[in-house]
Amino acid sequence: MKLGVSSYSLARAIKTGDLTILSAIDWIADHGGEHIEIVPIGFNLTEDRQLAGQIREKAAYVGIDVSNYAIGANFLKNSPQEFRAEIEQVKLQVDIAAELGVLLMRHDVAGKPPTDDISLSSFEADMPRLVEACQEIAEYAQQYNITTSIENHGFYIQSSERVYRLVNKVNRSNFRTTLDVGNFLCVDENPLLAVQRNIGIASIVHLKDFYRRPPTVELGEGWFKSSGGYHLRGSILGHGDVNLTEIIKLVRGSGYDGYLSLEFEGLEECRQGTRMGLEQARQLWALANSE
Repeated sequence: MKLGVSSYSLARAIKTGDLTILSAIDWIADHGGEHIEIVPIGFNLTEDRQLAGQIREKAAYVGIDVSNYAIGANFLKNSPQEFRAEIEQVKLQVDIAAELGVLLMRHDVAGKPPTDDISLSSFEADMPRLVEACQEIAEYAQQYNITTSIENHGFYIQSSERVYRLVNKVNRSNFRTTLDVGNFLCVDENPLLAVQRNIGIASIVHLKDFYRRPPTVELGEGWFKSSGGYHLRGSILGHGDVNLTEIIKLVRGSGYDGYLSLEFEGLEECRQGTRMGLEQARQLWALANSE
């Protein structure tokens, strides 16, 4: 197991120019991270292809891995031409993943807000298009020995059962899930049970925490609503309401031995929140190993 950080955690500092993606690699290594997961927010690898090689070289120089490349995508298009264009765009991102030197890549497939139709019947109707796209991209990624994946986020394909069904339908050995332990709360699913269902198909595990409050009172800035109306807000890892102690015990007991990637999206200053989250993650993993 290697503990590291998603660049998403430091995106606010990257956007303001306080960090670049290259200095973020230094920051992660200086704080004991063993890998960086690349999420292109605050920088653009499509427009600056040389940067991918610079990231790869910088990580090698400071002695950490580049673990995963995570991008957005949406295959629910209005025309066959748009559907085809989206697949080709994601395949271009697979090429960039290869330039980064990663063997793991997450691409989204669709997302809908809870106010849209996110019903099971809608998901089943959309399944054939999603399966087709994921199969083609996984097959394309095979030439680089890259495993592609779908993350449990975006409300529409966020529950453990929907993720599992999609991975099962795609039925490619190099298509799995980026398992975010906190994101199940967005669809009001018990994270511990959901992780138990999906850990066997995980290619990488995201560590994330949320505060969760009942829907009875409006809480204002910084909060968003789950599909069932509960209030959620990102927290420093270990400060929120996700049962991380038992989840990390479960992950360890499952035999999973891949990357653990911290995702911080709280209101605190991002470097402070990420540093504190890394410390919490180490303590939780040590606790799981001692029992």
